[in-house]
Amino acid sequence: MILAVPQLLTDLADPWAKLYSHSNVLATIFGFLHVAPIIVGGGMAIALDRTTLRVRRDDQDARTRHLAELASAHRVVIGSLALSIISGVALLAADLETFFGSWIFWAKMALIGVLLENVALMTRSERAIAAAGPSTDAQWNRLRTNAFTSLALWLIITFAGMALMNLA
Repeated sequence: MILAVPQLLTDLADPWAKLYSHSNVLATIFGFLHVAPIIVGGGMAIALDRTTLRVRRDDQDARTRHLAELASAHRVVIGSLALSIISGVALLAADLETFFGSWIFWAKMALIGVLLENVALMTRSERAIAAAGPSTDAQWNRLRTNAFTSLALWLIITFAGMALMNLA
C-alpha cells in the first residue's frame, strides 16, 4: 500500500461498496461498463492508428479521407474513454482499500493521463494538417508519432488493467 485511503473517501464510498460487494449483478454491469467502452473506443482508436501509420505519403486522396474518418471517430473514442473512466470510478469506490493504495492503479491513472494528452496532441495535429492541406509531411510525421504513441498506450493501459485485477 502506497497511500492510506482518506476517511472522508471511505465514508462516502461505503454505501456503494456494501451494495456492490453483495450484488453479482452490479459487479457484472459495472465490469461490462468498464471493459466494453475500452473494446469499442480502444478498438476504433487502434484501427485508426494503424491506418494512420499505413497511409501512403503520395496518396493525397487517402490522406484526406483518413483525416475525415479520424475527425468523425473522436466522439466515439472520447465518449468511450469517458464511460470507462466513470465506471472505473465506481469500481474504485467499490474497493478503495485495494485500489487506492496500489502503485499499479496510480501507474494506470498516469498512463490514462498521458493517453488523454496524446489525444489532444493528435487532434491538434489533425487540425494543422486540415488547415495546411494533406501534403504537409512534417505534420503527418507528427500525426504518425501520435498514432504510434496511442497504439502503445492503449495496449500498455490494458496490460496495467489486467495487472491491477490480478496483482493489486
